[in-house]
Amino acid sequence: MSNPQHLRYTRDHEWLTETADGVATVGITAHASSALGDVVYAQLPEVGASVSAGSPCGELESTKAISDIYAPVSGEVTEVNQAVADDPELVNSSPFEDGWLFKVRIDPGAEPGELLTAEEYDAFTEQ
Repeated sequence: MSNPQHLRYTRDHEWLTETADGVATVGITAHASSALGDVVYAQLPEVGASVSAGSPCGELESTKAISDIYAPVSGEVTEVNQAVADDPELVNSSPFEDGWLFKVRIDPGAEPGELLTAEEYDAFTEQ
C-alpha cells in the first residue's frame, strides 16, 4: 500500500492531514499496522484532552505487542474514531481511511514535531 501524497508523516509512523481549519486527522501508517500485526484493542485519547507533539497519547494492542500512539502535533482532541474503538481491526484493513484514530485542533503557533512528506517517509521506512 503506498502512502498518500497529501498526508504528512512522523518517524513514529503516524500520519496527519494538512488542514486549513486548524483540525487535523491522525492515524498510523500501513507500515506501522503491518509491523504491529492484527490490532485487537485501541486506547484512544479522550475528547477534550490536550496532546503534545512527540508524546504518547494512546495505545494500540496487537497479537504481537502493545505500541504507543504519539501525537504528531500539539493541541486539543476534538473527536475520536469510535468505529476503531469498536473494531480495532480497521487500523489494519484501512489505515488511511476508516482506520483513522482521532482529530486534533492544532494549538495556534505550536511547533509541530518533525513531519515528513510521503517521499521522505518512504525513504525513512526503506532504511
